[in-house]
Formats: sequence, structure tokens, C-alpha cells
Amino acid sequence: MNMKSYSVQVESGKEGQDGKPSVGPVYRNVLAKDEFPSPDPSLSTSWDIFRSSAEKHAGNKMLGWRELVDGRFGPYIWKTYKEVYEEVLVVGAALRASGAEPGARVGIYGANCPQWIVAMEACNAHSLICVPLYDTLGPGAVNFIIDHAEVDYVFAQDKKLKQILSPDCVSAQRVRALVSFTSLTQDEKDAATKIGIKPYSWNEFFKLGKENPTEPSPPQPFNICTIMYTSGTSGDPKGVVITHESGAAGVRGVEIFLEQFEDKMTVDDVYLSFLPLAHILDRIIEEYFFHKGASVGYYHGDLNALRDDLMELKPTFFAGVPRVFEKIYEGIKNGLQELRPRRRKIFDFLYRYKLGWMNMGYKQKYASPLADLLAFRKVKARLGGRIRLIVSGGAPLGSEIEEFLRVTCCAFVVQGYGLTETCGLAAVGYPDEMSMVGCVGAPFVCSEIRLEEVADMGYNPLADPPRGEICVRAKNLFSGYHKNPELTADSIRDGWFHTGDVGEVLPNGTFKIIDRKKNLVKLSQGEYVALEYLEQIYGITPIVEDIWVYADSFKSMLVAVVVPHEENAKIWARDNGHDGTFTELCALDPFKSYILSELKLTAVRYKLRGFEVIKGIVVESQIFDVERELLTATMKKKRNKLLRLYQADIDKLYVKLDDERKKE
Repeated sequence: MNMKSYSVQVESGKEGQDGKPSVGPVYRNVLAKDEFPSPDPSLSTSWDIFRSSAEKHAGNKMLGWRELVDGRFGPYIWKTYKEVYEEVLVVGAALRASGAEPGARVGIYGANCPQWIVAMEACNAHSLICVPLYDTLGPGAVNFIIDHAEVDYVFAQDKKLKQILSPDCVSAQRVRALVSFTSLTQDEKDAATKIGIKPYSWNEFFKLGKENPTEPSPPQPFNICTIMYTSGTSGDPKGVVITHESGAAGVRGVEIFLEQFEDKMTVDDVYLSFLPLAHILDRIIEEYFFHKGASVGYYHGDLNALRDDLMELKPTFFAGVPRVFEKIYEGIKNGLQELRPRRRKIFDFLYRYKLGWMNMGYKQKYASPLADLLAFRKVKARLGGRIRLIVSGGAPLGSEIEEFLRVTCCAFVVQGYGLTETCGLAAVGYPDEMSMVGCVGAPFVCSEIRLEEVADMGYNPLADPPRGEICVRAKNLFSGYHKNPELTADSIRDGWFHTGDVGEVLPNGTFKIIDRKKNLVKLSQGEYVALEYLEQIYGITPIVEDIWVYADSFKSMLVAVVVPHEENAKIWARDNGHDGTFTELCALDPFKSYILSELKLTAVRYKLRGFEVIKGIVVESQIFDVERELLTATMKKKRNKLLRLYQADIDKLYVKLDDERKKE
């Protein structure tokens, strides 16, 4: 039986010569084997995408939000495409009346909401460059971005105004106008005026636009649409320059990709937006929804109450990062633990039964309608009851969790891979293809991928299995880093963007992310360890909420800082006769020993090599978070900051482990 292949080779690999690394074959999506799909000439800019939909789908619901009524969030309220389009024209006219000329930079700062999109589309209408601002890149990031991108106009959520007007945000002095998504207090108005900024409430700015109507000045495809800043795990944020044609190519690619499946996306689809609009994943999904004339509903701002928005909106499309899906998985698993043993056995039997048929090639909706009816529709109900497509991006999703979601959610579940620099997708998985569990799929329809040798890490794209740094050449590629020609030249070589991620080509033509170039550490005995890969595996351990694995090149052993799963920790405490707070529990030696033994079981289960087994741990009761600058905005660990925080504990741990080893 021939194995199905999801990509085609369009160029052969080449051995490295004259100090150049070897490169693997060039792969494309099967849909692009002869050539990339041609662009739609009527949709060559973000403005085209929105304007044509506003004409075609004028009466459709476009943007939805929930208002606080008597201390509770009410039902979703909607604006139609026509209403949003009319608002965009007025806000665009107000920007022009404030002195904004095509090419000017406009900052947008705040949580996802309709005003965010209105401001963004107003920029598109007048060839202005939208610059998302966000503080999760670390304190000082907003100040840095305003200065670096030369932002002259800022739209901001009311609770973000104080950051802009803070004395620490020195670069705000260059801002000419500050527009609140809602209103400003008199103190905020005074503070803005004092440093030369003209302050406006949303209604005041709207009035300015109505009094000074202006025709749009639409952009050309090659004009810059947005400068999107991304977090490096160290150093200043990088400004990724994205043109209108790159963004439009990304949207067109999503459309072509989804068209090949039986379940088509329609105007009736609804997307729940909670990933930040300042990130490329949410931005590209929303633009695709606008292109289709479909609806986008915004979460009400509290991630812990996301379930409430899911039940209220009943979305058909849901996108998240692995941490979100881990939470859903844990919630379902905990619910199963509370069932009577007989019912739990029935669930397990139905799970294995449906999985068996899916592994034989049956589509999830036909694999076992009976299992769906008896067990899995309840899982789907937890996501609002109408979910048809779930997308995970931002980091690799554990295979166990992906398989579980594919079986139990009664929906398409796919992983995507991409960066801000690839304007969203560079590779994407296929629904109903179980061979894709654990990988990020085939090249996106407007991308080419090849692997490049990483000699010092032992990764060779011409070996078996082929492994190396993932390089992308694409229609939806960024055009460079703002004001950083050196980094641009280092990242884009011979037309190929070097991602810094290490991938493996699987026999079916799909790609698996196995490492980061920077996160491979050589232990003192000469063995390399892939830290992110190990964190992904150890993170599956039920007692683990989060884990940071640390390797020192002068040591032969791995150690880790573990944040325990609070509910499971309390179960252990109850069973072992300990009563105390969670923090007190984390300080107990018997509890540390228990966690270490559970990590060792996980290592055995996943056949990790001896040097990949964690030998000692520090137990931390407080979750790693963005606020303490331990994570980037995309939830990647800032290893240098974590090391600084836990250095003393780790040093003590190594001394203890060395002493124990000497006694053996």
C-alpha cells in the first residue's frame, strides 16, 4: 500500500560546499505542485478584502461584543458590515483631519474589541501603517515601539491610557493625537495636553471625522500594511514589516486550503477572538473571516471566564495556543475522574473504539456516531456546541492532547506552524488525517519549505531522518525588520527566511518541529539535550502545571523548576495526610520526591535516554507568567530571566546532587 504524501519535492537537496551548509529538497503543498495559486487581482490589499465584503455582505453580522449590565456581561451585540464600514470612513476622515498623511504610523493599544478593527481598517483605507502596541513584550516595550516605529497617532483602550501618559513612556511626547476606545477622564486629558498630545474620546474623534469627510486613499499592494513587533526571548522587540500583498496572499492561501475540504466555511461561521489582535494568528484569521462575510465575536476580557463567552457566542471556529487546549484537556480529564468507574470504563472503551476507526482512515464525524452521541457531544457542548474547526498555533501541541481533541471534540482539529515573519501560516495540518497528529502538517499553499544543516547540533537534511533548520520562501513572507538591515540580511539569505526552528521531514511529506537552534544545550559528557522538546514531554505529567528544564554545559545532569498542578497536588496531600496551604505543600520534601518519581515515570513512558531524565527539582508554587517577564507574549519561556530568578536554588540543587553522587 502506497503511503499518502502531502507535499511534493520541486527541487533536489544539495551537499554543502566551501563552508556552506547542506540543504534539503524544496517542498511545496500538493495544491501548488506546478505553481503557487494565482492571487485574486480584486483582493490585493487588506482594504480590498474589507471593502468588497462590506459591499457584498452589507447586512451580515461582522463584529460582536458583550456589555456589562448590572455587574454581569449580557448577550452579544452586533454591528453589521455596513455599520462598521461607515464607522471606518468617519474614523479615517478624523485621522486625516488630525494631520495623518499616507505612510504615517498609527499605534493601536488594547484588548480585542470592535474599535481595534475600526482603527485598523481606517489605517488601511488611507494608506496609513498600523502598529500594534502591547505591554506583554515587557515594561518599556510600548515606549520602545512608539519611538522605533515613529508612531504619531495612538488609539488606546481606556485602561491602557495611563501607560501611554506615564512619565516612563518618554516617547509619547512625539504623539500628536491620542484617541480612547471609549472616554478619558479630565486628569488624562490634562496629562495628554501637558505633553503636547491632543486627546479625544471615541465620540469626540467621531465628531471630528463627521465634520471633515474625506475620500479614502487606498493603498497599493506593495505599500506597508503593518509593522508588527514580536518578542525575542532576549533583547528589544523586532518590528516585522508586512506589506498589503503579503497579508492578502495569506488570506487567499487560507481560503484555497479550506476549500478542498468537505465542510466549507460560510457566511454563517462565527469566530471567538481572544488571542491578541497584536499577534499575527488572530489577525490573519479575522481578515479571512471578513473576506468570507462571516462574524467575529470578542471575548469579554477575562481569559479565566472564556467558557462563559463560548456558551454565549456558540462559535464554529476556535483558535488557541497549546496552553489553552491543555487547560481544556485537563478540565475534561478531571471531569472523567469524578465519574463512577463503570461510566469511566465506557468512556475509555468508546474513545478507543472511535480512535480505531479514525486510525483506519474514517473521517471523525463518521468514525462512530454512537460514541459521539453517548459521550463526546458533551465535550463539544463545553465549547459551545457548534464548533466545527479548532486550530492550535504558537507552539507545538502535545500528541496526546491533539489526539484526544480530534477524537472527542466532534470537530476538525489541526495544528498550524508559522511566525509573524511568514504572515501567519508556513505549514498546516489536515483535519481527519490521523497520521498528522504530532506534526505541523504540509507546507502552506503559498509557501515552500526546505531544511538547512545545523552542523554543530548534528542536524543534517540529507541524512535519515532528514533534519535541519526550517527555511521558508513564500508569497506571504515579510519584507524585513524595521530599521534593522543587519538582522534582515541575517534572517533572509538567498530569498529563504531562516526561522531558527529545527524540523524533521516525515516520510509522508509533513513536518515536525523538534527543536530550537538556540535551545539545544551540550551536557558535560558531550550529549545534546533539546530543552523545549523535554518540557513538552514532562509537561504531560498530571502533577505538573508548568516546567522549566535547565541544563548546564559544565554538568552531566538535568534539573528543573516545577510548578505543580494545584488540584492534583491537593489530592496527593489529602491521601498522604498533609493539610496546609499550596505554598506550604510545595516546600515539603515528600511532595518533591513524589513529583520527581512521577517525572521519572513519564521519562520511562516516553523512552527518554538516561541523560534526559531529570535528576533534581525546585518546586515553585507561583505560575511562570508574562507579568514577571518570565514568558514572552506568545508564552515562550524567557530562559535568561528564569535562570536569573532561580540561579541560587539551582546552584544549591547541583551541590546536593553532587554530594549524593559522591556517596554512591
